Amino acid sequence: MRLQDIDTPRLRARMRDGGVTLRLSPFTVRVRSDIPHLADDIATMYRDFELVDEREFVDFHVAVLRSPHWLSRLQGRAEFWFDGQRSFTPLPAAQALAMLEWGINWCIAAHAHQYLLIHSAVLERGGRALVMPAPPGSGKSTLCAALAHRGWRLLSDELGLLDLRTGLIHGMARPINLKNASIPVIKSFAPEAVFSASMPNTAKGTVALVRAPQDAIDARLTPALPAWVVLPSWRADAPARLTPIERARAFMDLAEQSFNYDIHGQAGFQALGRMIDGCECLHFEYSRLDEAVALFDAFTETAS
Repeated sequence: MRLQDIDTPRLRARMRDGGVTLRLSPFTVRVRSDIPHLADDIATMYRDFELVDEREFVDFHVAVLRSPHWLSRLQGRAEFWFDGQRSFTPLPAAQALAMLEWGINWCIAAHAHQYLLIHSAVLERGGRALVMPAPPGSGKSTLCAALAHRGWRLLSDELGLLDLRTGLIHGMARPINLKNASIPVIKSFAPEAVFSASMPNTAKGTVALVRAPQDAIDARLTPALPAWVVLPSWRADAPARLTPIERARAFMDLAEQSFNYDIHGQAGFQALGRMIDGCECLHFEYSRLDEAVALFDAFTETAS
């Protein structure tokens, strides 16, 4: 059964009473909430994801609930809970979807140490993965959303899951997180994209989520072999340009953007080294998405 098979009243009731368990492969996540509009948002963003049988093991039990404290409740605030414990500062209930997404990211980053977890966008074409590690403000998510709606298969906008044994990188095809000016940019660039409502006044500014394209959701169980490591950088009025960089620099950027590189020690060092050895490493500067997509298309066709 998929999430879309549950009508809105039943979904709201199930999320309020016991929660629903989503298969966000390679994880399962049980989500509970007493906020009706969050159920509606989840139905939009995850409509094609499978529901897990109640007897299956659940990796993460999370909830977004109205705050029980009288002042927070008066202010319309909600809290994120993980395994029965409140985990973060309350936020406005209007930001519940963003809170849920950030909370799930935190759960994975803090606990899924069977992978080397890299803060990066990951997309695939022809079985080969493009890995884009970058700090906030680099234009990573904007570029990721553009490529995902122009023939690249989205694996992840935030979390690249590198299998230390096979060297393959996995994703979950979860929604892309956009903020501020990138929201209208992608709405104009990809009018077919499905957006959540915009959530203003978050810690990151105005945030909106974009549902993964259908092809990405359908193929979300298929990993890819890393072939390119690209460090993106948006700069106003800059022409699109790919510049080769030393593998040592790409290695350091990936290690810096990894959530658990230090935990894995020598195994993490070796896995990251093997990945870098098999990749072309580049810096990418851009300002206009049409130019960026055209350059990536031409580059990957030449590389093949």
